[in-house]
Amino acid sequence: MAKAEAKGVKIHLPTDFITGDKFSEDAKVSQADVSSGIADGQMGLDIGANSRKCFVEAITRSKTIVWNGPMGVFEWKSFADGTKAVMDAVVSVTQSGATTIIGGGDTATCCAQWKTEDKVSHVSTGGGASLELLEGELHLNDSSNYLFAPNSIF
Repeated sequence: MAKAEAKGVKIHLPTDFITGDKFSEDAKVSQADVSSGIADGQMGLDIGANSRKCFVEAITRSKTIVWNGPMGVFEWKSFADGTKAVMDAVVSVTQSGATTIIGGGDTATCCAQWKTEDKVSHVSTGGGASLELLEGELHLNDSSNYLFAPNSIF
């Protein structure tokens, strides 16, 4: 965080949450925020409305988006709003010319669920590999790590 701050990079983290009393589709839904914390017996299962707004605003200002991992348990209606809001924002900025990269199986599944695979720039199911590539940990010219065989024809 200090390194990002020193470079003038703002890190956006959730400030409020949609919680459930159990990890289940029929969980009793509540809300929490950073100041009050998530109550005992509750778990954070999605981002809240303020976090959605903050993330959508940040995405709207961006020219390049790299997204790895859903905001919540998007498979369950009660906890899908955060992920859906971010997906809608990513699709919108893509249509405006931004480059958008979806990395990871869960986030790729979000694209499939909401039929947005062709509405973003790139989708990869390799979340960890995508992040390693961006971090410079995975070298495309390293023969042990070829993503495609040398001289492949597509």
